[in-house]
Order: sequence, then structure tokens, then C-alpha cells
Amino acid sequence: MTYTADKIRNIAIIAHVDHGKTTLVDGLIRQTLEIRNVESLGDLIMDNMDQEKERGITIKAKNASLYYNDTKINIVDTPGHADFGGEVERTLRMVEGVVLLVDAQEGPMPQTKFVLKKAIELGLRVIVLINKVDKPAADCPRTLSKIEDLFLDLGANDEQMLFPTIYASGVQGKAGLKEGELKENLFDLLEVIIDEVPQPTVNTEEGVSNPLQMLVLSLNYDSFKGKMAVGRIFGGKLEKNMAIEGIQENGSIKGRVSSLMVFDGLGVMEVEKAEAGEIVMVAGLEEISIGDTITVSEYGKALERVKVDEPTIQMTFGVNTSPFAGKEGPKGTSRQIRERLYKELETNVSLRVTDSPESADKFIVSGRGELHLSVLIESMRREGFELEVSKPEVIFKNIDGVESEPFEDIEIDIPQEYQGVVMQELGKRGADIKDMAPNEAGTEFHFEANMPTRSLIGLKSLLITNTKGTVIMNNVFDGYKPKVKIDTETSHGSLVSTEKGSTMAFALNNAQLRGTLFIGAQVEVYEGMVLGQAAKDEDLELNPCKGKQLTNMRTKASDDGISLTPPRKMTLETSLEYIDDDELVEVTPENIRIRKRFLSAGERKRQQKK
Repeated sequence: MTYTADKIRNIAIIAHVDHGKTTLVDGLIRQTLEIRNVESLGDLIMDNMDQEKERGITIKAKNASLYYNDTKINIVDTPGHADFGGEVERTLRMVEGVVLLVDAQEGPMPQTKFVLKKAIELGLRVIVLINKVDKPAADCPRTLSKIEDLFLDLGANDEQMLFPTIYASGVQGKAGLKEGELKENLFDLLEVIIDEVPQPTVNTEEGVSNPLQMLVLSLNYDSFKGKMAVGRIFGGKLEKNMAIEGIQENGSIKGRVSSLMVFDGLGVMEVEKAEAGEIVMVAGLEEISIGDTITVSEYGKALERVKVDEPTIQMTFGVNTSPFAGKEGPKGTSRQIRERLYKELETNVSLRVTDSPESADKFIVSGRGELHLSVLIESMRREGFELEVSKPEVIFKNIDGVESEPFEDIEIDIPQEYQGVVMQELGKRGADIKDMAPNEAGTEFHFEANMPTRSLIGLKSLLITNTKGTVIMNNVFDGYKPKVKIDTETSHGSLVSTEKGSTMAFALNNAQLRGTLFIGAQVEVYEGMVLGQAAKDEDLELNPCKGKQLTNMRTKASDDGISLTPPRKMTLETSLEYIDDDELVEVTPENIRIRKRFLSAGERKRQQKK
């Protein structure tokens, strides 16, 4: 069935991380669509990537559709984390309205501000949904007041300030127009969407038979149909087998619609034609890119390209040069790494890749944050790649003759007893503390601050250690400001192996007295590999493969078993935060290792003298 613009509503679900976007969309899908074996799809139907399930966050924006009262509602589930802001920025161009989810207990958070700012700038209709009203500490009036303040801070117009409010418990699948009167379904939300969100605007032009304009906002791949452009039709109509043209930044390409699909529930459905206002998938232009306009040759007018904020963090990706190179992954040549990185650019709009001037085997990869880049690295290692990556560095800019650096807004919640620890670290790192106060119960302390991105690197893992894992920290990019002088002396000492071989418990028992180990016994190591963090701020070289000397003397003490402290588990993110300028992270499908940039002790000494 082909839906006309008056029977279509396009909305995006936006919120801070973990405020319940995906859970709410799942509830809507379960209540409105007839899905066989729905329980087998798991708790979060929309988060279907492995990393999304493991991390518990949305990484890629997803499309779905549902039907209510003869209206088709196209829904885009967007990421809440600011590192994936490129996904949010382009998908908001598909819709006329957004549902802003806010946790009834936590209230607006830093990334709530980020996603709402983008929606207000585009002039979208905002529906506020206060979620998780069933939480014991939920305070809906206070949360609503904070949301109103946030709208004012972001410069919302009078119409946007008069936002409708829905109360819900996404996990229970309940919603209502009043806080204490939730219905047993989410249909009140759907009715508000139909009533409040405008029907899609349609570009028309007199005297033109088909003023087709479709903005490409995402790309999919199909093994049979090839590259498929996903986007919104702003004017005219698309039909199967019709001749089309893709207007790109430099020139245009021609093709023919070989496949035309619309979103239907959780999947897609092949159709013969689609009208303006619909979100579609089109095959037939193999060289199409995100931001291009699909039109017909007779019309040939392009839409404004998607604007995405520039990256703020960069890292160097290179070919694995460790002694274990090639043993754990089938893909490790510079050609394979280069092809994979440039292929990522086709769909990852906020990523930048350039060849390194240092070496043909290295590439400078820039992104929106550490998480943005670590998700890419994790995807590559799961695909069989071996590579080594450097410490994340911020990207400086010259703005009006002033050297500037990126700043971020952060919010930190910790138990009262760790208040001093956080104050000390924020002070050392040049943070401008905007607000600090205990919560109403007096059990936790809340900090709001603005600080340079470069001093934020490594802060979270440090606070996790110093607060025994109790810290909750959120950050969002604020903008570029003049570079400030800060005490960023966060260097550390590492325990470095002097031998290649298998680690022995006897040697590690002595090593753990001098620092914290990252590895256990019977692990293959090589010269220059980092075994742990030294207790002092200077490197300590040792032989982890040394065994106990055998003698013909027996004593009770010598026969006692050696007990090693369990090593600190170093994930990809914690490894990237840990490494210093002279260290690298070796990433393979089987292991994540930390190593010195120069493996031999002699070479490291020569480099220090330069």
C-alpha cells in the first residue's frame, strides 16, 4: 500500500544514553505489529549489532515503522551518546518531529542537551516523554521544570516551548497524559504523535511533472541488490525502473531504480512506487554517497547537504609491527587496513581518514571521541584485522588567529566520601566547575564542569579506580575555545618485559610487589611488551619468564605455592586511556596488548637522548 503525505508521520526518538529510547521503541513495536516468535528477538529488538548488545547502547540509527489508526508512523531510533552525534545529525533531517525521552529520576543530562539542541535548530516539533515514572526516586514536576529551563537555554521559539508532555514506563509498556494515570499500553503517545507532529512537508513546483528530490541520509548493502540509498523523499515520487540522477558534491551520476523499498515494521517491503514524505531504500546508483540528492534529469535540483560537526579526537592506526604480527589475524597489511578504513567513510559521516606523512603503513583517523574510535577498532578486530593504534590526541584549530582546543561539558555523580578525590582531579586538569551540590537524600554528590577534551582523556578510568567503581560520568562536546595551560602531567610508569617467552608465576610474584599486573602466568610475551603499571612514575624493566632455580634443598617455605593477585583486566577502552605517548595498543582478534613504541631497551634510551 502506498501512503500519501497526509497519512505519514516521521519522528525520531532522542534522549541521553540509557534513558530508555530503544526499550520504548520495542514496546511500541510489540503492541502495534503482529510479529511471530517476538520473544525470540530478545529484550532490545532494535539494538541488533553485537557491540550494541554488549555495551548496552545504540551505535547506529535504526529505522522501523508501525501503523495506528490508518496512519503510518516512521520511527528512527537514534544513538544517545554524543560520540555518535553524526548519526543523530543526519537522521534528524528525515523527520518533522522528535520524541524527547527524559528519565523521571535523573532529569535532563548533558547528551539530552546535545540532541535537543540539534532538533530545535532544525525547527522540529518536540514531544516530551518523561520515562521511568515507576522509579522509586522519580520526581516528575522537578524533571519537567528542568526540561523547560533547558528549552529556554537552547533558544526554543514560542511554539516549541508549548510542548505536549507524556508520562510513561517504557519497560512496562505503559503511557498516559497524566503522571498517576498510566494506561496499559502506549497508544496515548501514538495519538499525540499523529495530532502534534506535522505531516511531511512536500516540495512542489508548478509546471514540473515530477519535482523529485530525495536526500540520501544512510547507506545499506544487499548482496543481491548492491548499494542501497536510504533517505527521505522531499518532493515528487519514485517509481521502479524510472531513470534517476544522483547529484554529488562534484558532478552527478545516472542510473535506474532497480529496487524500491519502504520500511514495514522491523523489516522492509518492496513497492512499485513511493510518494513524497516517505522514507525509502533505493538501489540503482552504485556510487551514491551520504548527503547526495536523488532526482530526475529534467528537474536536477539538489537539496542542502547534511552538515556534521567536525571530529575532535584523532589516533594513528598502523600495521602491527610486534613480534607476534600475523599469528592471530588474517588481515594485517597496509592495503587491507586502508581499504577497510576508507570503506568506513561511506557510512560513518563524522569520521575522517588521511594517510600519515610519517609512513605508508600508518593512517590518521579522526572521530568525535574515544568511544567513536574504539567501536571502529573493535569492529575491525572482530573482522579479523591486526593493527596497532596510538594514544588519542585532541585536534587543535586556529580560529581567528587564536590556537583553540575542544572543550566538553561533564557531569559526575559520586558517593559523598569521594568528593575530595573528584575535586582534586578536576582542579589538576583545568576544569571550570559550574555547579556542585549533594543530592536531596544526601548520599551522593553531583558535579557539573566544563573542561578541555585533552584533560578528559583517561579521567574516567582514573576515577573508576579511585572511587572503587562507583563514579557515574557523562560528557558532551561544548565547542572550541582558546587553548588553556593546564597541568596534564598524567604520565605513569610501566612494567616492561625484557624477554620473549612464557610468563612464570615465580617472576610475576616478584613483579607484583612493584606495581599492578595486567597479565597472569603462562602468557606469551615479547621484549618491550607492557606487563603492568609500575608503582612509581617511571618504567621498570624486568624478566617475567624467569623460573625458580632448582636445588636439592627442601624447606617448608620453598614448597609453598605461589599466590598471584588477579591481574587488572585491560579492555580496549581502558588500554587506550592508559597508554602514554611512547606506547601503543596492539589489537588482534584474540588479544589486546600494550607495548612500547620502541621494543628494545637500547632503542628507547637512544630516543630519550634525542
